[in-house]
Amino acid sequence: MKHIYFDTQHLYYLPQYLPVAEKLIKSGARCTFIFYPEAGFDQIKQDEMNRLNLPYHFLSDPTEAFKFYRDNPADWIIFGNRPQFTVQEKHHITSRFALMQHGIGPKACYYDVSEYPFDVRFVEGQQRQARLQERFPDATFVDTGYAKLDPLFDDSSPVIKLQDLGLDPAKQTILYAPTFYPSSIEHFDDQLPHWLSNYNLIIKPHYFSFTKAKYQAQRDLFNLWEGADNVYLAKVEDYNLLAFMQVSDIMLSDASSAIFEFAALNKPVVWCDFYRTRWGYRGLLKFRLKKRLDPDLLLFNQICERADSAKQVVEKVQYALQHPAHQQAERLRITDEMVGATDGQCGDRICEYLLR
Repeated sequence: MKHIYFDTQHLYYLPQYLPVAEKLIKSGARCTFIFYPEAGFDQIKQDEMNRLNLPYHFLSDPTEAFKFYRDNPADWIIFGNRPQFTVQEKHHITSRFALMQHGIGPKACYYDVSEYPFDVRFVEGQQRQARLQERFPDATFVDTGYAKLDPLFDDSSPVIKLQDLGLDPAKQTILYAPTFYPSSIEHFDDQLPHWLSNYNLIIKPHYFSFTKAKYQAQRDLFNLWEGADNVYLAKVEDYNLLAFMQVSDIMLSDASSAIFEFAALNKPVVWCDFYRTRWGYRGLLKFRLKKRLDPDLLLFNQICERADSAKQVVEKVQYALQHPAHQQAERLRITDEMVGATDGQCGDRICEYLLR
């Protein structure tokens, strides 16, 4: 029986991992989820593992990872990001390493993480595979598609009802899913729900917006918005974006991989191309922001209605909902290039490789 670890640095890695773990278990493999302490959120992880009847193990500190994997070998360790130990330490671990990057967004880290010598990286689409292979010619990349989206294409994603969220089923629904940095959040004020009062507004912040002290201003805005009748603010335990994507008519986002994910459903997106940046990313230091963001960001121009200020958002939302087929051809083409197969079988391909 093959044994596979899923190295889960953060709660929000689970949607990437679970469709693959399900296929592995059905094929007879043993899967164990490895967690790291995050104050206030570990109970959510335990509850989810117990609900799904999945084995898990908590390390007391990230520095324990090397010792644990060295002393408790498995056939494979699946990572969602760079491991929390060095390349030199990797040589003392007999398990093979696979990368399923925790997002498919336009940040440079999507590509940079492959500097680490994984035994294989599962990637999304032939274009991304070709770009990675050119940059890292000695590495192994396998185009499987993005397993996180499988439940939306094989109809296994849990269905939620808008009325259960306190929203009006007769209204169209906007999903605002901003990233934590660089983000559009701070460019809005307490009037955002009022501007969009004709719609339901589901707000799904990034996990770090909830957990990191430096984003307190973002949390203050969320708390203001939550008081509006047309708003549902997702909680940390609502870690999986898929169910909200399924019930939404349009997405509002910024520099987030969620844009590629939602566009893969062939639904319209409004791109908030305006960001709050730290002082260290402005003026003469603006090159730092360009370094953080990859040129893939420019693809959003082809698949989204672009708003270059908060004041344009309502107009862009109205237009996109009235013309949902606008940019449809581009959405389908770029989905094929940047997300890969949308047949609900990405997890099957990853499973087949790992068990082969």
